[in-house]
Amino acid sequence: MRLSKLLFISLAVVLPLVIYSPVTAQDGGQDQPYYIVQEGDSLWEIAARFGVTLEDLQQANNISDPGQVVTGARLVIPGLNGVNSRLDTITVSYGETLRSLSRRYNLSDTALAQLNRFISPAELYAGATLIVPVTENQSSSFAGRAGLTSGQSLLELAVLRGEDVWSLTLDNNLQGTWAGLPGDTLRVAGNSQTDAPTGLPEPITKVEVDPLFMIQGGTTAVKVYAPPGIAMGGSLADRTLNFFPQDYGYVALQGIHAMISPGLYLLTLAGELPGGERFAFSQDVLVQNANFTYDPSLQVDPVTVDPAVTGPESELWVSLGVPVTPEKMWDDLFASPVPPEFTKCWPSLFGNRRSYNGSTYDYFHSGLDFCGQTGTELYASAPGKVVYTGELTVRGGVVVIDHGWGVYTAYDHLSKTLVQPGDMVQPGQVIGLGGATGRTTGPHLHWEVWVGGVQVNPQDWLTRAYP
Repeated sequence: MRLSKLLFISLAVVLPLVIYSPVTAQDGGQDQPYYIVQEGDSLWEIAARFGVTLEDLQQANNISDPGQVVTGARLVIPGLNGVNSRLDTITVSYGETLRSLSRRYNLSDTALAQLNRFISPAELYAGATLIVPVTENQSSSFAGRAGLTSGQSLLELAVLRGEDVWSLTLDNNLQGTWAGLPGDTLRVAGNSQTDAPTGLPEPITKVEVDPLFMIQGGTTAVKVYAPPGIAMGGSLADRTLNFFPQDYGYVALQGIHAMISPGLYLLTLAGELPGGERFAFSQDVLVQNANFTYDPSLQVDPVTVDPAVTGPESELWVSLGVPVTPEKMWDDLFASPVPPEFTKCWPSLFGNRRSYNGSTYDYFHSGLDFCGQTGTELYASAPGKVVYTGELTVRGGVVVIDHGWGVYTAYDHLSKTLVQPGDMVQPGQVIGLGGATGRTTGPHLHWEVWVGGVQVNPQDWLTRAYP
């Protein structure tokens, strides 16, 4: 069933057609589920969002030409038995559960699951498309949120809020006034979508995962909106998240490995409140295929692909990106590490699948290659501290700079290094000269960016300021 959801997402990226011609839907529709066409919609996208085939959608609405659909038209959505209201779709945010969403839209868990043809709760991953009912007054679909504290009863919460305990019971689909559990986030009186109940522990008001649809080789920012004083932790795809305090709460940056298989992975948040009470929440997130290019097999010195040589060097290389400095030393985009004439000259991009001397494609290009010559001046791309320099068999002359928060840059194949470990550097400072040392077919700079112990696409850091 997960595969079908992923298929719907893939279909939903089809470019919308220009909407210009009216369509005549089936008469009636008042007793059938329907959707009101919005500006920019295409019939293909609507079908994908509601999990129906284009042919079935056309047939249900007497549409002969799928390119003819008009804004404001009422389209019957076939295959949703027992539903007779206006529908829409939303993108599930991180922190939403079937229970929290059912409370937000005042619909039972069972009804919401049936409406979306769910078989497993795992289908409600962050980023999934969810079918929801639309009321005449949209604001009435939303409510406030309140959590039951340890030892607190539903009756006590109702008294404190001046609400009827029986209404709280019904609004939250509880079997009785005794069924509320400590830590449960309840639907209470209110009219703000941002304050609506979620599945997150009460101290956390919101979590932003950017981008929500992750990609191989990408950098993910996880922002947790919560009060200060929380010992915040977590993991993403089995990699530990390191959180740092911000005005709004906490933030963590984590790289997504270029070789990770596309699919669903757990993003877990866990922590401890100032009073010692612990909390945790987990939800699947989607990692998409970056469709990296396969390079022609490269012919290199066999010594540079000998596991007896590459193994120890790789262990050293990985270890350099493990320490996490709590100080963030950069503020904006990373600068190009090469002179202006080479800034847009890239002989090889990050993530390209690699084969050496006719081997299988078990390797990937872990950085971005810049054109250059032996002796080309190379620059630090952001403020930081030099943590390593040396000569390696595969990478040649190298410089590694720590920028804080688990973010590092590395500069390979240098003919000469002009800095030493412990040096503090600034953007534009010359740190070395280009060369062709190590495993290379000619002079160039191999530039890497590490985030959370993972090599990521350096081009992202040249075009976007993190976090």
